[in-house]
Amino acid sequence: MRYFIQFAYNGTHYHGWQIQPNASSVQETLNKAFSVLLNEPISIMGAGRTDTGVHATEMFGHFDTEKTLDIPVLVHKLNSFLPKDIAIFDIILVHDDAHCRFDATKRTYEYHINTIKNPFLQELSWYVNQKLDVDFMNEAAQLLLKYTDFQCFSKTNTDVNTFDCTIFEAFWKQEEGKLIFTISANRFLRNMVRAIVGTLINIGLHKIKLEDLENIIASKSREKAGFSVPAHGLYLTNIYYDYI
Repeated sequence: MRYFIQFAYNGTHYHGWQIQPNASSVQETLNKAFSVLLNEPISIMGAGRTDTGVHATEMFGHFDTEKTLDIPVLVHKLNSFLPKDIAIFDIILVHDDAHCRFDATKRTYEYHINTIKNPFLQELSWYVNQKLDVDFMNEAAQLLLKYTDFQCFSKTNTDVNTFDCTIFEAFWKQEEGKLIFTISANRFLRNMVRAIVGTLINIGLHKIKLEDLENIIASKSREKAGFSVPAHGLYLTNIYYDYI
């Protein structure tokens, strides 16, 4: 039987989602917890790969077991067993062919900037003390919806078959002392959101113009796009499935 896991994590102390040698990862931590509590080897597939320091307020994974699970009891045990920076929300029985990565129809990320220095946000938001033209940044964000090839915002030497992504929404919202960028798409390239935010920041600082953004996208060159903003301000916030 196949089960989906709905969970969240603070990525500060992890080298991203994926298992890697000599480094702590969210995937490895979950695999160990599930294997101990279910008393069998469990390998969890993730819906995506977040980089070192990136957070998730909603993430999904899946695993297979022949056991019929008492889900409320298992969720309680997992949350008692796991470190305090990972939380399990639910475990959901799905059909055997369900795939948490390939079946996702939309993903949403947020990037959090604090505009007032706050020591309690230093690992959860990026502090920017320069004045940003948010209206101009929102104009630029809307231009992203016109395009599908985002090679200019992708890490180089990445192993993807296509750089095409469909962006459904992209906008900035101001709150007291905070600035939040929200972007939803059918898929994301490695480092894509952080590179987009860095480019939009340059627009907000009037270092580049709107037409420069269109030229950057057309160039397909990562070198022409903006800097990659720090990982600790990035959150995976929603993953959507037709059957959940």
